[in-house]
Amino acid sequence: MEISEEPPTSAVFIDNCHFSQVIFINMEKFYVPGGDITCYYTLTENIIPRGKDWVGIFRVGWKTTREYYTFMWAPLPSDSHRHTTAQQQIQFKACYLPQDDEYYQFCYIDQDGMVRGASVPFQFRVETEDDILVVAPQEQLEEIELQNQNLHKENEKLKANCASLQKQNSHLQEELKKTQELQNTLASLRSNMEKLELELNFLRKENTHLKRLDDGRGTELHQLKEQIRSVTSDKEGLETSLKTTLDHLDQLQQQNEKLRKELEEQKCLFQILQEKMKEADEENRQLRENSGRLLRRLSQAKEASSSSVASQAPVQAPEVGGLLFGNPYCGFYKEMLHGQ
Repeated sequence: MEISEEPPTSAVFIDNCHFSQVIFINMEKFYVPGGDITCYYTLTENIIPRGKDWVGIFRVGWKTTREYYTFMWAPLPSDSHRHTTAQQQIQFKACYLPQDDEYYQFCYIDQDGMVRGASVPFQFRVETEDDILVVAPQEQLEEIELQNQNLHKENEKLKANCASLQKQNSHLQEELKKTQELQNTLASLRSNMEKLELELNFLRKENTHLKRLDDGRGTELHQLKEQIRSVTSDKEGLETSLKTTLDHLDQLQQQNEKLRKELEEQKCLFQILQEKMKEADEENRQLRENSGRLLRRLSQAKEASSSSVASQAPVQAPEVGGLLFGNPYCGFYKEMLHGQ
């Protein structure tokens, strides 16, 4: 893989780094110079891989991530390993590897330039029998012994740093968990605050609306009071008028009762008059019958006397109502009609 750009680094010292989030596995003590090497590592659940993470080769004794010898971009794990541990590997080409026999180690650096894991030291040289059984002069033995002591001290220092960093990591994980809980609580409080602000704004608008309604209702109440006064006044006038009307109605009822009695008396008188009229009509009929008989008799007598007294001038008797001597009941009828 061709290196096209510089990786993200930081000036943070090794004492402030985390070495337990990425674990390097299947490490060799020696890698043959001139050949490609493959780096194997495991991503734990405590790290979230990102696109700019990288794996570098550092000479033992480095202090910051800027001191890398070479690097390769770290591939992202598949989706199935997002929330579990994932084993990854990177191949370093021989042309980019160191050519000396110094001690080096792999380091996993995130895109913020922070160390998340480091391997045990290794060398680029061919393993020989001397690495198993060393027979050397006293000076070389002393020099090797001194190097071993230095490496042992560095190893002990690295172990101490690793234990301290693990302790710090555990403490930071707890702090991170508490921080996340606090952030969740803060987010919940913010959400509740936003809801409360919305409710408060709604209540303010509702209060303003109710105040306007209250002002309008105050005006309506005043108008209703005025209408009640007017209606009360009209009611009193109507009650007075009703009382007067009732009094007048009582008077009319009394007059009606009086007129009813007078009408009954008039009906009685009328019935009496009808009876008298019937009697008068019967008498008048009888008189007409009698008058008719008398006229027939007079006519017969006149015919009989006309033949014996022919030379005498005819004597004409006055006629009153078709009777020879007048109607004796004419005055009685006039009095009755005048009485009606």
